[in-house]
Amino acid sequence: AALLALLHEIAPQVLPYASPVWKVMNESRRAGKRILFEGAQGALLDIDFGTYPFVTSSNVIAGQAATGVGLGPTAIDFVLGIVKAYTTRVGEGPFPAELFDADGERLGERGHEFGTVTGRKRRCGWFDAVLVRQTCATSGVSGIALTKLDVLDGFKTLKICIGYDLDGTRLDYLPTAADQQARCTPIYEEMEGWSESTAGARSWAQLPGAAIKYVRRIEELIQCPVALLSTSPERDDTILVTDPFAD
Repeated sequence: AALLALLHEIAPQVLPYASPVWKVMNESRRAGKRILFEGAQGALLDIDFGTYPFVTSSNVIAGQAATGVGLGPTAIDFVLGIVKAYTTRVGEGPFPAELFDADGERLGERGHEFGTVTGRKRRCGWFDAVLVRQTCATSGVSGIALTKLDVLDGFKTLKICIGYDLDGTRLDYLPTAADQQARCTPIYEEMEGWSESTAGARSWAQLPGAAIKYVRRIEELIQCPVALLSTSPERDDTILVTDPFAD
Protein backbone atom coordinates (compact mmCIF):
# COMPACT_ATOMS: atom_id res chain seq x y z
CA ALA A 1 0.00 0.00 0.00
CA ALA A 2 2.84 2.39 0.83
CA LEU A 3 4.56 1.69 -2.49
CA LEU A 4 1.31 2.13 -4.41
CA ALA A 5 0.71 5.45 -2.69
CA LEU A 6 4.19 6.62 -3.68
CA LEU A 7 3.63 5.59 -7.30
CA HIS A 8 0.31 7.46 -7.41
CA GLU A 9 2.14 10.51 -6.09
CA ILE A 10 4.82 10.55 -8.79
CA ALA A 11 2.64 9.29 -11.64
CA PRO A 12 1.45 12.77 -12.74
CA GLN A 13 5.07 13.86 -13.11
CA VAL A 14 6.15 10.78 -15.07
CA LEU A 15 3.19 9.94 -17.31
CA PRO A 16 3.46 13.04 -19.55
CA TYR A 17 6.73 11.52 -20.82
CA ALA A 18 5.30 8.04 -21.43
CA SER A 19 4.80 7.10 -25.10
CA PRO A 20 5.53 4.16 -27.41
CA VAL A 21 9.28 4.51 -27.84
CA TRP A 22 9.35 3.07 -31.37
CA LYS A 23 6.74 5.63 -32.47
CA VAL A 24 8.58 8.61 -30.99
CA MET A 25 11.90 7.47 -32.48
CA ASN A 26 10.50 6.86 -35.96
CA GLU A 27 8.64 10.18 -36.02
CA SER A 28 11.78 12.00 -34.91
CA ARG A 29 13.83 10.27 -37.58
CA ARG A 30 11.35 11.09 -40.32
CA ALA A 31 11.38 14.71 -39.17
CA GLY A 32 15.15 14.78 -39.73
CA LYS A 33 16.04 15.20 -36.06
CA ARG A 34 19.45 14.18 -34.70
CA ILE A 35 19.26 11.08 -32.50
CA LEU A 36 22.12 9.93 -30.28
CA PHE A 37 22.21 6.53 -28.58
CA GLU A 38 24.79 5.91 -25.87
CA GLY A 39 25.95 2.54 -24.59
CA ALA A 40 26.81 2.52 -20.91
CA GLN A 41 28.91 -0.67 -20.90
CA GLY A 42 31.95 -1.85 -22.81
CA ALA A 43 31.31 -4.11 -25.81
CA LEU A 44 33.33 -6.95 -24.29
CA LEU A 45 30.71 -7.21 -21.54
CA ASP A 46 28.22 -8.37 -24.20
CA ILE A 47 26.62 -11.67 -23.18
CA ASP A 48 27.12 -13.22 -26.63
CA PHE A 49 30.33 -11.64 -27.94
CA GLY A 50 32.03 -10.58 -24.72
CA THR A 51 34.49 -12.33 -22.41
CA TYR A 52 31.95 -14.81 -21.03
CA PRO A 53 31.40 -15.51 -18.15
CA PHE A 54 32.81 -12.11 -17.16
CA VAL A 55 29.97 -10.25 -18.86
CA THR A 56 26.70 -8.49 -18.13
CA SER A 57 23.25 -10.07 -18.58
CA SER A 58 22.33 -8.60 -21.96
CA ASN A 59 23.62 -7.54 -25.37
CA VAL A 60 25.52 -4.25 -25.26
CA ILE A 61 27.16 -4.15 -28.69
CA ALA A 62 26.03 -1.38 -31.05
CA GLY A 63 23.34 -3.42 -32.78
CA GLN A 64 21.38 -3.55 -29.52
CA ALA A 65 20.66 0.17 -29.79
CA ALA A 66 18.25 -0.45 -32.67
CA THR A 67 16.63 -3.43 -30.97
CA GLY A 68 16.23 -1.57 -27.68
CA VAL A 69 14.31 1.40 -29.07
CA GLY A 70 12.33 -0.11 -31.93
CA LEU A 71 14.35 1.21 -34.85
CA GLY A 72 15.65 -0.98 -37.64
CA PRO A 73 19.44 -1.37 -38.04
CA THR A 74 19.38 0.76 -41.20
CA ALA A 75 18.26 3.73 -39.12
CA ILE A 76 21.70 4.03 -37.53
CA ASP A 77 24.00 6.04 -39.76
CA PHE A 78 27.24 6.18 -37.77
CA VAL A 79 28.67 4.04 -34.97
CA LEU A 80 31.31 5.83 -32.87
CA GLY A 81 33.46 3.53 -30.77
CA ILE A 82 34.98 5.09 -27.64
CA VAL A 83 38.50 3.74 -27.09
CA LYS A 84 41.37 4.81 -24.85
CA ALA A 85 44.89 5.18 -26.20
CA TYR A 86 45.75 2.30 -23.86
CA THR A 87 43.56 -0.50 -22.49
CA THR A 88 41.83 -0.89 -19.11
CA ARG A 89 39.44 -3.25 -17.41
CA VAL A 90 37.49 -3.15 -14.14
CA GLY A 91 36.97 -6.36 -12.21
CA GLU A 92 37.74 -9.94 -13.15
CA GLY A 93 38.16 -11.43 -16.60
CA PRO A 94 40.82 -12.03 -19.27
CA PHE A 95 43.23 -9.19 -19.99
CA PRO A 96 46.23 -10.49 -21.97
CA ALA A 97 47.91 -7.06 -22.26
CA GLU A 98 47.58 -6.21 -18.56
CA LEU A 99 50.67 -4.65 -16.97
CA PHE A 100 51.83 -5.43 -13.44
CA ASP A 101 54.88 -3.19 -13.51
CA ALA A 102 55.73 0.49 -13.11
CA ASP A 103 54.35 1.28 -16.57
CA GLY A 104 50.96 -0.11 -15.56
CA GLU A 105 50.98 1.92 -12.35
CA ARG A 106 51.94 5.02 -14.30
CA LEU A 107 49.05 4.58 -16.72
CA GLY A 108 46.60 4.15 -13.86
CA GLU A 109 47.86 7.15 -11.90
CA ARG A 110 48.10 9.53 -14.86
CA GLY A 111 44.78 8.37 -16.28
CA HIS A 112 42.97 8.43 -12.90
CA GLU A 113 41.76 4.92 -13.59
CA PHE A 114 39.07 4.10 -11.07
CA GLY A 115 35.64 2.61 -11.77
CA THR A 116 33.01 5.29 -12.39
CA VAL A 117 30.35 3.54 -10.30
CA THR A 118 32.30 1.18 -8.06
CA GLY A 119 35.41 3.28 -7.49
CA ARG A 120 37.47 0.13 -8.04
CA LYS A 121 40.98 0.54 -9.37
CA ARG A 122 41.10 -0.30 -13.06
CA ARG A 123 43.56 -2.79 -14.44
CA CYS A 124 45.78 -1.11 -17.05
CA GLY A 125 47.76 -2.31 -20.03
CA TRP A 126 49.13 -1.34 -23.43
CA PHE A 127 46.73 -0.73 -26.30
CA ASP A 128 45.21 -4.06 -27.33
CA ALA A 129 44.64 -3.79 -31.08
CA VAL A 130 43.27 -7.35 -31.17
CA LEU A 131 40.38 -6.59 -28.84
CA VAL A 132 39.63 -3.23 -30.46
CA ARG A 133 39.66 -4.69 -33.99
CA GLN A 134 37.34 -7.48 -32.84
CA THR A 135 34.97 -4.97 -31.23
CA CYS A 136 34.98 -2.72 -34.28
CA ALA A 137 33.84 -5.73 -36.30
CA THR A 138 31.11 -6.97 -33.93
CA SER A 139 29.70 -3.48 -33.40
CA GLY A 140 30.11 -2.27 -36.98
CA VAL A 141 32.11 0.75 -35.80
CA SER A 142 32.36 3.54 -38.39
CA GLY A 143 35.11 5.44 -36.57
CA ILE A 144 36.67 5.57 -33.13
CA ALA A 145 37.05 8.35 -30.62
CA LEU A 146 40.58 7.78 -29.32
CA THR A 147 40.81 9.31 -25.86
CA LYS A 148 43.50 10.03 -23.25
CA LEU A 149 46.38 10.31 -25.70
CA ASP A 150 48.04 12.73 -23.27
CA VAL A 151 48.39 9.96 -20.66
CA LEU A 152 51.09 8.42 -22.88
CA ASP A 153 53.24 11.59 -22.84
CA GLY A 154 56.77 10.92 -21.65
CA PHE A 155 56.97 7.18 -22.32
CA LYS A 156 60.25 6.47 -24.09
CA THR A 157 58.82 3.32 -25.68
CA LEU A 158 55.20 2.33 -26.28
CA LYS A 159 53.85 -1.12 -27.00
CA ILE A 160 50.78 -2.27 -28.93
CA CYS A 161 49.38 -5.77 -28.58
CA ILE A 162 49.07 -7.09 -32.15
CA GLY A 163 48.28 -10.74 -31.47
CA TYR A 164 48.12 -13.51 -28.88
CA ASP A 165 50.14 -16.62 -28.29
CA LEU A 166 47.96 -19.55 -27.25
CA ASP A 167 50.03 -22.62 -26.41
CA GLY A 168 52.42 -21.88 -29.28
CA THR A 169 49.76 -20.86 -31.82
CA ARG A 170 49.46 -17.23 -32.90
CA LEU A 171 45.92 -15.80 -32.88
CA ASP A 172 44.59 -12.52 -34.29
CA TYR A 173 41.40 -12.69 -32.18
CA LEU A 174 40.36 -13.49 -28.61
CA PRO A 175 39.11 -17.09 -28.44
CA THR A 176 35.63 -17.78 -27.10
CA ALA A 177 36.49 -20.36 -24.42
CA ALA A 178 37.33 -18.85 -21.03
CA ASP A 179 40.16 -21.30 -20.35
CA GLN A 180 41.80 -20.40 -23.66
CA GLN A 181 41.33 -16.68 -23.02
CA ALA A 182 43.14 -17.09 -19.70
CA ARG A 183 46.11 -18.77 -21.40
CA CYS A 184 46.58 -16.10 -24.08
CA THR A 185 49.77 -14.07 -23.78
CA PRO A 186 50.35 -10.83 -25.71
CA ILE A 187 52.51 -10.40 -28.79
CA TYR A 188 53.78 -6.82 -28.82
CA GLU A 189 54.96 -4.35 -31.40
CA GLU A 190 57.13 -1.55 -30.03
CA MET A 191 56.91 2.07 -31.11
CA GLU A 192 58.90 5.16 -30.27
CA GLY A 193 57.31 7.34 -27.61
CA TRP A 194 57.44 11.12 -27.34
CA SER A 195 58.73 13.53 -24.73
CA GLU A 196 56.64 16.53 -25.80
CA SER A 197 53.21 17.21 -24.31
CA THR A 198 50.08 16.41 -26.29
CA ALA A 199 47.78 17.76 -23.57
CA GLY A 200 45.33 20.29 -24.98
CA ALA A 201 46.26 19.75 -28.63
CA ARG A 202 43.41 20.75 -30.96
CA SER A 203 45.02 20.10 -34.35
CA TRP A 204 47.35 17.52 -35.90
CA ALA A 205 49.99 20.22 -36.24
CA GLN A 206 50.18 20.51 -32.45
CA LEU A 207 51.01 16.82 -32.00
CA PRO A 208 54.54 15.35 -31.93
CA GLY A 209 55.40 13.30 -34.99
CA ALA A 210 55.73 10.11 -32.92
CA ALA A 211 52.20 10.62 -31.52
CA ILE A 212 50.77 10.93 -35.03
CA LYS A 213 52.59 7.74 -36.07
CA TYR A 214 51.13 5.97 -33.02
CA VAL A 215 47.58 7.01 -33.94
CA ARG A 216 48.05 6.06 -37.60
CA ARG A 217 49.43 2.66 -36.64
CA ILE A 218 46.39 2.04 -34.43
CA GLU A 219 44.14 2.83 -37.39
CA GLU A 220 45.97 0.27 -39.50
CA LEU A 221 45.82 -2.45 -36.87
CA ILE A 222 42.15 -2.06 -35.92
CA GLN A 223 41.07 -1.54 -39.57
CA CYS A 224 39.01 1.48 -38.58
CA PRO A 225 39.68 5.25 -38.82
CA VAL A 226 40.03 7.67 -35.94
CA ALA A 227 37.05 10.03 -36.12
CA LEU A 228 37.93 12.03 -33.03
CA LEU A 229 41.10 12.40 -30.96
CA SER A 230 40.90 13.58 -27.34
CA THR A 231 43.96 15.10 -25.67
CA SER A 232 42.70 16.07 -22.21
CA PRO A 233 39.63 15.82 -19.96
CA GLU A 234 38.46 19.18 -21.32
CA ARG A 235 35.67 18.95 -23.89
CA ASP A 236 37.29 21.40 -26.32
CA ASP A 237 40.68 19.69 -26.35
CA THR A 238 39.63 17.53 -29.25
CA ILE A 239 40.75 16.99 -32.82
CA LEU A 240 37.60 16.30 -34.84
CA VAL A 241 38.33 14.34 -38.01
CA THR A 242 34.81 13.14 -38.88
CA ASP A 243 31.60 14.66 -37.57
CA PRO A 244 29.21 11.77 -36.79
CA PHE A 245 26.25 14.12 -37.33
CA ALA A 246 27.42 15.50 -40.66
CA ASP A 247 25.02 14.95 -43.55
